[in-house]
Amino acid sequence: MSGAKPAMRKPVFTKVDQLRPGTTGHTLTVKVVSSEMVLQKGRPDGPQVRPMRIAECLIGDETGVIVFTARNEQVDMMKPGTIVILRNAKIDMFKGSMRLAVDKWGRIEATDQPAEFTVKEDNNLSLVEYELVNVVEE
Repeated sequence: MSGAKPAMRKPVFTKVDQLRPGTTGHTLTVKVVSSEMVLQKGRPDGPQVRPMRIAECLIGDETGVIVFTARNEQVDMMKPGTIVILRNAKIDMFKGSMRLAVDKWGRIEATDQPAEFTVKEDNNLSLVEYELVNVVEE
């Protein structure tokens, strides 16, 4: 392998139950359980240049589920029953609970591979409430 250019680091796949508040850079393979539009602003034929759509999707793997906030064109990819790979996803906190999101630094990839796992729906990480604790340094 001498003279070969350095291979890109192979992403380490994270499982849903390993997600923690304030963490970023997650790559996960998940199944979309459900998707619910929570905000739809602007019509394609309306005065706004960019319509805004936000959907809350329940996504998960064999370790648990979490709410994923899909924005705009992401909404179209997050169809229930679909398997997607989330790359460079991050945890956002919303009212003390974790939400997964993919911003402009990450991406969602549709995959046609069948799910080799059953989603563990009774472990919803977005139902865990975290208290924001201010640590005072001595």
